[in-house]
Amino acid sequence: MPRRDAPIPPLDELLAAAHVVTLPMRVKFRGIMERESLLLRGPAGWGEFCPFPEYGDAEASRWLAAAIEAGWQGFPAPLRMSVPVNATVPAVPADRVPEVLARFGRVDAVKVKVAERGQSLDDDAARLHAVRAALPGAAIRVDANGGWDVPAAVEALTRLAAVGLEYAEQPVPTIEGLAEVRSRLRDTGTPVLIAADESVRKETDPLRVARAGAADLIVVKVAPLGGVRRALDIVAQAGLPAVVSSALDTSVGIRAGLALAAALPELPYACGLGTVSLFESDVTLDPLVADDGAIGLRDAVPDAGLLERFAAPAERRDWWLDRVRRVHALLTAS
Repeated sequence: MPRRDAPIPPLDELLAAAHVVTLPMRVKFRGIMERESLLLRGPAGWGEFCPFPEYGDAEASRWLAAAIEAGWQGFPAPLRMSVPVNATVPAVPADRVPEVLARFGRVDAVKVKVAERGQSLDDDAARLHAVRAALPGAAIRVDANGGWDVPAAVEALTRLAAVGLEYAEQPVPTIEGLAEVRSRLRDTGTPVLIAADESVRKETDPLRVARAGAADLIVVKVAPLGGVRRALDIVAQAGLPAVVSSALDTSVGIRAGLALAAALPELPYACGLGTVSLFESDVTLDPLVADDGAIGLRDAVPDAGLLERFAAPAERRDWWLDRVRRVHALLTAS
């Protein structure tokens, strides 16, 4: 929910400031080839509201709170002006890995999607070996999005550890499962850290994963947690190292992620904020993409021509505006 120093703007003000876009993807990501987003222009800057369509209104309300913070309150003062970022390799065939990596320029860390529905552990292993062959010295982390059960996760991570894994993100869906996978890997001496993502951002209590000892680090995303300031509070209370990641945002959403990464007292890992490179086009002429393995802290200002070019069809714009109306009602009632 928004903090008291970030009052919720009237609904009419939000609707008047809204632009809905549909951006084409270079490769399939989360099963989609187009990403829809609603951008809001406020007195402090631009915010992005883009919860995936399957998310309910209660969960989406945190995304609107984050967009309001960005557009109507602004961000905390930064502690650093540059944020290291990882490349992201979707669940593509191994022979497409060099093509994907080429879009990111110099790469020091790579996040590789695994456990994709309809694919096998052999597919995952081939993808990881292709990444390692292309980048012998890079840090590699995998993201399963909760796609394994406990036995499958232990088997997969034991095998994939051979390429040298920095950590495994959300290998199983539940907090109890994360704790069990972490324990089993430790018992067998498999050197893979466990990172919690969905178990932080989708839980009613985002700190439960830390209290359960279920992870070595947490992945934090601004929009699902309700804004930069709320995410900073969660990291401080969790007492675990944090990686800042994105939710397949335009540069407007990435700007909020950069604000969080820039304000964290410590930033031990490269952040998952390089996903603009997965889009065919962005909403700004100066997209927030990595240069020499990092993104410099700067604002993202959408271009009027690009907003017009990628404007969503009328029925999709109406769908998003109706969603804002419902979610706004939840925020103002809380």
